[in-house]
Amino acid sequence: MTALFEQGEHVLVGPGDDAAVLRVRTGHVVVSTDLLVEGAHFRRDWAEALDVGHRAAAQNLSDINAMGGRAHSLTIGLAAPGDLPVSWALDFARGFAAECALVGASVVGGDLARSDQVTVAVTVMGACVQAPVLRSGASPGEVVALVGRQGWAAGGLAVLGRGFRSPRVLVEAYRRPEPPYEAGAVAAQAGATSMIDVSDGLLADAGHLAADSGVAIDLRAGAFEIAEPLQAVGAALNVDPVQLVLGGGEDHSLLATFPDAGSVPEGWRVVGEVRDGGDQAGVVTVDGAAYDGPRGWTHF
Repeated sequence: MTALFEQGEHVLVGPGDDAAVLRVRTGHVVVSTDLLVEGAHFRRDWAEALDVGHRAAAQNLSDINAMGGRAHSLTIGLAAPGDLPVSWALDFARGFAAECALVGASVVGGDLARSDQVTVAVTVMGACVQAPVLRSGASPGEVVALVGRQGWAAGGLAVLGRGFRSPRVLVEAYRRPEPPYEAGAVAAQAGATSMIDVSDGLLADAGHLAADSGVAIDLRAGAFEIAEPLQAVGAALNVDPVQLVLGGGEDHSLLATFPDAGSVPEGWRVVGEVRDGGDQAGVVTVDGAAYDGPRGWTHF
């Protein structure tokens, strides 16, 4: 299986030894770890192994993107039942490798184990040329901006949960997200003051950013693009498609704050503003009022 993973020039020792050895250049090293557990994060009857591989890599690569960096190396642990078809594991590895190739990252090691359900553990390493963009740098008066698809994966999940497979574009967005991999470094260079990967849900992750920065955030519902497939799902399921955008995660779009609208890079959309926190630090409102709809995924 290791033959599926091409190695970059920064890899001095790759898979096969007790540990990988990497060449570290100038800049900041950034590291993140994530888990995918069958039944909680994916279902094998809803997504092919190739898609699960893409998803597992994407959610980790996006974490480095959200720091304003670029991923270069990953390790992966796969635990699975003894009756898992070898073809499933190989397809998973192919999908994982293909997603890593989009950013030029190398899989440098990993481990296999037996378990009752498929569990994937990934550690990703990357580098930031400039200082990493944290969640804690937002200040009152700044603008909030978004880049990437938002609400599409939530729409696909809603469709699958009702036993349907259409609109196919939303189902595919859930199965295989398309993070804006180039946008994180661009935002950092443009002066982003804080940034986060939208994985749990837009309102939930905006809340993490607001809490860490000690500010409040107000989002404007009318600022979001509601694509035609989302409108179709909303009509079919009798759900306001704005709920899918505000509460949806797993598209791995990026949410960031900038000093002003003039500093927002091309391709980003201004969707709100940062307000003084005070006793409202960590609070996220929509159009100036509390939002009582879905806010995103709760881990525990």
